[in-house]
Amino acid sequence: MTDVTTPPAIELRGVSKWYAADPDTPPAVDAIDLAIAPGEFFSLLGPSGCGKSTTLRMIAGFEHPDSGDIRLGGTSVVDLPPNRRDINMVFQNYALFPHLSVFDNIAYGLKRKRVPRAEIQSRVAEIVELMELGPTAKRRPRALSGGQQQRVALARALVNRPRALLLDEPLGALDLKLRQAMQTELKRIQREVGITFVYVTHDQGEALVMSDRIAVMDAGRVQQLGTPEEIYQRPSNRFVAGFIGSSNLLRGTVSGVADGIATVDVGAGDRVLVLVREGLVEAGREAHLTVRPERVTLTGHSADVTALSTTRCHLRGRVAEIAFLGTYTSFQVHTLIGATIVVHRQNHSDHDLTPAVGDDVLLHWDAGDSHALG
Repeated sequence: MTDVTTPPAIELRGVSKWYAADPDTPPAVDAIDLAIAPGEFFSLLGPSGCGKSTTLRMIAGFEHPDSGDIRLGGTSVVDLPPNRRDINMVFQNYALFPHLSVFDNIAYGLKRKRVPRAEIQSRVAEIVELMELGPTAKRRPRALSGGQQQRVALARALVNRPRALLLDEPLGALDLKLRQAMQTELKRIQREVGITFVYVTHDQGEALVMSDRIAVMDAGRVQQLGTPEEIYQRPSNRFVAGFIGSSNLLRGTVSGVADGIATVDVGAGDRVLVLVREGLVEAGREAHLTVRPERVTLTGHSADVTALSTTRCHLRGRVAEIAFLGTYTSFQVHTLIGATIVVHRQNHSDHDLTPAVGDDVLLHWDAGDSHALG
């Protein structure tokens, strides 16, 4: 059981930052509150300009907040310079010293701190083994691959044993295959060293794969905070639903509520159902909802909708586009209500119907797979 008296590794309380002189200009970071647990892999996720990198730089001490407090281990550091915050940062360009060997790049911070030579040798050897950099220890950075350079940058930061490690899109310069491999490596390394990682990315896939929790940011604010599963399966609003993965957005008027299920009138004689969420789904109100593409079943247009379970939604439409994507096929269906619905169907499964562009189809899914949005 977690000790409830242990303070967060990193805590932000009402932190805001303005760059524009005009006070009416929206802040880059707008009064955000965060509490990041010791040993947590925490990601700040969002589009360019959402405030995630500014937030990271304020934690590091490279930017000063205009209001609010930043605490490390329960102690305010808002007025401390970066070199006194017991945290390290890894940047996208790695910032390795080209004239130094891998060993000396990693040892650089320890030498600056005047750590005894024997301890430097021991600590560098330990981190070199963890990072699987042994054969490269005498090489210069220019002789390394992108993935190896990224590991050296990580090793140089971790060898100082900081309270937390801040990572600003460190995989952005790598190609797709190497980036995916390094996602697994980063999570393994974080788990083995047990240090709090705060990771900034605009790549939702990276955040979902690696994170214990994610703060989704937009316009300087945290739009949703939760585990990858919570954010993907139960987005809090339309921005999160649209930004995380593929999502089908629908809207209509709630025509009735019974047994915890709301019926949403979307027109064209189709039926959309959603489980009731307090304050979001009420009779007579407009409702916005989402359903993920992999939750939608695609069948022939002639299917009898009366044979469907009373808890199944259904829409009719026509296939507009088909894309084969390896493990699954994506169908874009223009529905009678005017919405375009995307369906992802796994290619390893047997299907009664293989539609072509222009075919009329029936789409259906369970009410529990509809999710009401704020």
